[in-house]
Amino acid sequence: MYAIVKTGGKQYRVEEGQSLLVERLPVDEDDTLSLQPLLFVDGSNVVDGEDLSKVQVQAKVLAHERGPKLRVVKFKPKRGYKRRTGHRQSLTRIEVTQIKLASRSSRAAKSSAGSKSTASKSTATEEAENGA
Repeated sequence: MYAIVKTGGKQYRVEEGQSLLVERLPVDEDDTLSLQPLLFVDGSNVVDGEDLSKVQVQAKVLAHERGPKLRVVKFKPKRGYKRRTGHRQSLTRIEVTQIKLASRSSRAAKSSAGSKSTASKSTATEEAENGA
């Protein structure tokens, strides 16, 4: 069972218990957050589109970190122009704690109740036509 979630403008394939580094999130350490699912796969069951409102992906913030130092060098020959700067990206390490799909029993109950009411209306219509 896995899900594809979107955070920080990127998409990640996550499973329960997996930890990963994502773009810095404005959440305190040891807090939980909900990630936006784009796809949910459980065996042969694939959930996407409008049914994603039933999927919940919860994650716990483990730490806020900084990525490796990247060196940026600018050089133009014959002009005496040299610049060297660096960059470190701010990252958040999260652990996926829960991926779950809400039960479909409520939807099945609504659809079966709706079909029963439709069936009773159709029998009432047929009785009225036969009697008239």
